[in-house]
Amino acid sequence: MNTIEVNHISKSYGEVKALDDVSFTVSKGEVFGLIGPDGAGKTSMFRILCSLLLPETGTAAVDGFDVIRQMREVRCRVGYMPGKFSLYQDLTVEENLKFFATLFGTTVEAGYDSIKAIYSQIERFRDRKAGALSGGMKQKLALSCALVHSPSVLFLDEPTTGVDPVSRKEFWEMLLTLKERGITIVASTPYLDEVRCCERVAFLDHGQLRGIGAPDAILDEFRDIFNPPGIEKAVAESQHAEQENVIEVKHLVKAFGSFHAVDDISFSVRRGEIFGFLGANGAGKTTAMHMLTGLNQPTSGTGTVVGYDIRTQHEQIKKHIGYMSQKFSLYEDLTVSENIRLFAGIYGMKDDEIRRKTDELLRRLQFTEHKNTLVKSLPLGWKQKLAFSVSIFHEPGVVFLDEPTGGVDPATRRQFWELIYDAAHRGITVFVTTHYMDEAEYCDRISIMVDGKISALGKPDELKEQFHQPDMDHVFTYLARQATRSSD
Repeated sequence: MNTIEVNHISKSYGEVKALDDVSFTVSKGEVFGLIGPDGAGKTSMFRILCSLLLPETGTAAVDGFDVIRQMREVRCRVGYMPGKFSLYQDLTVEENLKFFATLFGTTVEAGYDSIKAIYSQIERFRDRKAGALSGGMKQKLALSCALVHSPSVLFLDEPTTGVDPVSRKEFWEMLLTLKERGITIVASTPYLDEVRCCERVAFLDHGQLRGIGAPDAILDEFRDIFNPPGIEKAVAESQHAEQENVIEVKHLVKAFGSFHAVDDISFSVRRGEIFGFLGANGAGKTTAMHMLTGLNQPTSGTGTVVGYDIRTQHEQIKKHIGYMSQKFSLYEDLTVSENIRLFAGIYGMKDDEIRRKTDELLRRLQFTEHKNTLVKSLPLGWKQKLAFSVSIFHEPGVVFLDEPTGGVDPATRRQFWELIYDAAHRGITVFVTTHYMDEAEYCDRISIMVDGKISALGKPDELKEQFHQPDMDHVFTYLARQATRSSD
């Protein structure tokens, strides 16, 4: 029996064909994956199936109800967890749950049995604002909100982006318990281990359905997209071993009352090194990065970044580093050249130098014809390359990359890492956080934080040997599961 039927669905936004004559079915109780690169049409399909968006042509039914003519019945039967967790950050855990229950004409008490297994894990934080939760806890709350009205179908649009590997594994274990209750699950994800948790997957690319079948079969058929060849590390390894340290940290502590978010860490990073800074959500790595980038001052300990003291010279540090977050740090309503000029000005570059280097950058990125294009209309991979190039436009001593490839498909991530290798080859130190463990393998050295301390530090191969694990994913999981404090 099919719970979802999609027949010849098409949807356009202006001249962009988001979905082009797409058809597929999902069986009752199936875990079904909707996969593909950014801009493939996945989110448009989710919104159509949840009756939030009207298709131009074609029909779709969920649980036997037409998504256009019977949208009220559809909405009563589906749970939807979009990207960004869909939570109200200023409401408490309990207030979020009550709000979503009210939307569906029910109560938390009436739906408690549907969410008990998941909600019980965060119930003790019921009075905490959602914005103060870790990524893993936000996941559990968002999933509880999507399930509170006991839906028969659950739609999950990249629900684990920005969440550490251990929390992602726990999330998918929760999903498999939902399958046992007969709930049909449709999920999109950029993580290949999660793709393999599905029973079948449909591969969308530029709005077209290019393949449907078992995960391994689809991943193999389209391996150029999902499993591009690895990057040779010979360029970046060891060539900067004798150069000076750009970052030096000794006994660094950041306390919030009696809680030590960062608890006595020491390490150094050399010029031109690619340094991976890993840790589960709540381990303390973001707090540590805020101190290194001049956004926060330490409680005790010492540190220098590009020769400046993190306690007293944070304004100087900000001028001599680059920074790129997962949100790419660009202004969507400015053009490509306007973004470059704005950030170059912020970093104090002269007009003549800005003009000269802008022309060079546009040629190198092959963006010359798009210099007057609004950033919001660029493909994600282009935005990513531009944001990184802007962050190192002023040739900083070190660039901090905070989960820069979150939610990005493997082929685009590989292109981004080629830019990182080029920057390191030019002598720019790259300090990067990531939840993709294949990216950890690309780093020269890695530190892994657990409970505010650095539990491991070394080259990827050294760490795999030290902890007797086959890859960095297993190393990370082994260490992260030893955490004793709550991620909140």
